[in-house]
This record gives sequence, C-alpha cells and structure tokens, in this order.
Amino acid sequence: MERQILHVDVNNAFLSWTAVEMLKQGSKIDIRNIPAIIGGDESKRSGIVLAKSMKAKECGIKTAETIYQARIKCPGVQIFPSHYPTYKKYSEQLYHLLLEYTDKIERFSIDECFLDMTQYLMKDTLLNKAKEINKRVKEELGFTVNVGVAHNKLLAKMASDFTKPDRVHTLFENEIPTKMWPLPISELFMLGKKTVPKLYNMHIKTIKDLANSDKKILEKKFGKHGIQMWEYANGIDHAEVKYKPEKPKGIGNSTTLPENITQIEKLEEILLALVEQSTYRLRKYELLGTTVSVQLRTKDFEDSSHQGKLMEATANTKDIYQKAKELLHQMYQTPKPIRLVGVRIDNLIEKEEKQLSLFQNENSKKQEKLDKVIDSLKEKYGYQSVTRAGKLDIGNKIKFK
Repeated sequence: MERQILHVDVNNAFLSWTAVEMLKQGSKIDIRNIPAIIGGDESKRSGIVLAKSMKAKECGIKTAETIYQARIKCPGVQIFPSHYPTYKKYSEQLYHLLLEYTDKIERFSIDECFLDMTQYLMKDTLLNKAKEINKRVKEELGFTVNVGVAHNKLLAKMASDFTKPDRVHTLFENEIPTKMWPLPISELFMLGKKTVPKLYNMHIKTIKDLANSDKKILEKKFGKHGIQMWEYANGIDHAEVKYKPEKPKGIGNSTTLPENITQIEKLEEILLALVEQSTYRLRKYELLGTTVSVQLRTKDFEDSSHQGKLMEATANTKDIYQKAKELLHQMYQTPKPIRLVGVRIDNLIEKEEKQLSLFQNENSKKQEKLDKVIDSLKEKYGYQSVTRAGKLDIGNKIKFK
C-alpha cells in the first residue's frame, strides 16, 4: 500500500507562540507584524537571536547572530525573552489537534511532526486533509503551519520547506524533477554543512546533479552516507513514522467532498463512514464517548455544528451513528450545497470507568460483538477491507459506492 505522509511545521514557532500568548494576555500588538525577535539575555555578549519576525528579517536580521548585531541592523527592534513553558503548551495543543487525524504521529521536534495518514483518509485525499489541518490550526490555535504532502517522510519534509509561511505543498514522485531537483544541493534534507563543499568539488551543485551521479563513486567517497545521499536525491526513503501511542482528549474526522451535496441521504452515507472510523479508534484506545458533535460547511464556507449527549458512555458504532444522524437532521432542515462533513466524539472516559449494567440488552451485546469482529478484520486485512454499511439496523439500508 502506498504510504500517505504529512509533515506539519510551525511557521516561526517561538515568535508565533509568544505572539499568540501575548494577545491572549491582552496585548494590543501582534509582534509578528513588527520588527521583533526572541533572544537570549541581552546583558550578556552571548545573547543571540533565536527567532525573528518577517519585519526583522527584512532589516537583515538573521537567526543565531548576536542581539548586538541585530540592534545595529534595526535599532527599533523589540526583543522578547524565550519561554519554554509557552512553547511546550502550544506544541501540545498542536499535537492533540493532529491526534484527531491519525494515531501515528512522530514528534520530530517541538514545532514539527510527521503524520502517517495511510489508514485514515476514509476516501478523502491526502491533500484535502493537509489543507484542512492548515486551516484548523490557523483558526483554532492562532498560528500558522506549512504542511508537506508526499508518499514518504523525506519528500514530505522537503515539501514543507518550500515557500513559507502558511502554505500546503505537495512533492510526489512525478514532481521531483520540477520541484526538487533544481534546488541547491545544500537544500537536501539531512545533508551536513561539511559535506556540501566536498560535493561542490565534485561538480555536484544541485540535487539533480547528485541524483544523476554514480552511486558507486559516492559510496567510495562517503561510505553508507553516500548511498543515502543518492537515494534522498532520487526521493527514495523507507523510514517509518516513529510514534508513541497517546490517548486523545477527543476523536473525530471530517472530509472535504469532491462536489457539493444537497441530498441528506448522501450526507448520511458520509456521516456513517466518519463515525465508523472514529468509533474504530475509540475502541482501539479502549475509550468511551459521551458527547457527539456534527459539523457541516457549505460551498460558501458557512460553518454550522450541533452537539448532543449520548444516553450512556459508549464506543458502539450504531448508537453513536444514531445520535450523529439525529444531529444532522436537526441541522439540515433547509437543503444547502454541503462541501464538508465532520463528526467528533468528546468527553471521553476510560472503558473500565464505566460500571457495566446488569440489564444490558441483547441488541447492545450483539452490536459490541459485531464491532469487535469487524475491528479484528480491519486489523488483519487493512482498514478499507471491510465495512458494516448496510448491516447496521438503522432503518435505511446504506451502501457505499
């Protein structure tokens, strides 16, 4: 199966996060819009620039130069101290938002993550998910990210480093010759500064030059690193997304539709697919949800959402779908062209927290057994291998195309 990988990189993280925190504390100035830097102790000669705004960059200020040098270039620059607890707080917020999309997240650094979306697209496209993440981070967290879209970690990382800020870039295999090969060799991911002059001496100045070089000559000069450089220049990377499972605070999914939909029956089909994927993840984490919310977005980008409480905490696909369907009908009484559908399950509790009822009905027991069987089949044969559509006792028989 072709892997579906995203790389999410916060734009100018330290300065952006400081700006967001200051605005929340009542500041009237967004330091992202003025000449500003995050720096060390200015009273010490060792104080350096850790991050800079675009206005500061326009003055010629560079990361890692001394604050003294920065003041010479821009006498009016404002300096703000670094504050790790603030960075950690917003990094955590980003991570928990991303957990709504996949369980497989590698925290590459405090301000960037790799996401393996291979099993989590639910008939949507990787590019749509990237655009949705980019938009949600901006609207919900207050800062911007670049998102790289590719089939491996290397290309996703390279893509996210293209034009900044607040962009989504693809770098698929067929795009390597036009998007990656013309770049200077110094732009290749994981290429050390000491290696670049050596490659220049070999008349290798662009990534294309390296990609077209003799692999055996590179291996002879650089050893195993030479082979890796050649593979990277050709877009080859088999590294897995290294993740540590962490239970989310809420689980959900949404999908941007390829065309506008007005029929509520079609919206129900999409909602079922989203609920099925979300409840699958609930059961995987051994969590139960108590609240369901449904989101709709029209073709004119008008958002609406409804939330409802379940009768009891559950991870049962049938019960959660029934509540989501009820919310959908409450919201969608006047037909409008819908372009995005989303569902979210919140107020989660651990499975063992729920006291089992002595009077659990037979239908509920049967549904739990069905969920368990289907989950095991998905684990064995892949998520898309089986769907319960049409098997749920939900009144209308639903079939996916």
